Amino acid sequence: MGIANGGLSMQLPYPPLKWALLVLRFTTALLFMAHATARIAYGTIPQFAKFMASQGFPYPEYWVWAITLAELVAGTAMIIGWRVRFAAVPLLAIAIGGIVLIHWRFGWFVGEHGTGGSEYSVALIVMLLVVAASDTNDAALPTNEE
Repeated sequence: MGIANGGLSMQLPYPPLKWALLVLRFTTALLFMAHATARIAYGTIPQFAKFMASQGFPYPEYWVWAITLAELVAGTAMIIGWRVRFAAVPLLAIAIGGIVLIHWRFGWFVGEHGTGGSEYSVALIVMLLVVAASDTNDAALPTNEE
């Protein structure tokens, strides 16, 4: 059986779709939570607030804390499988806002062929859309039968 007939794909150890979507949900949540955690741990809230002020945001430190808390709370909700579609909304807003405020002007690539571009944020948006679209309101872990 050749590759064209699905032979290769049948031999690779792909996880069941439900498990793959669970890994995607966890990974997406953890990526947002990592940014929030780093912002707190490294003490970069003031620098981010200064940037937000330069973009014309009133009360920039409140905005930064709102973004940081949204990443932590929505990320946690996604990990535990609670209101995943609802949790994706603020994270989508954060990713889109990041493109508009920061990444768009740097082009597409994040590394190798550019610096600070939009590709990572676009990947996060696609990940969030897939996670939200696949949410079944079932926080239970997949069983071996699935």
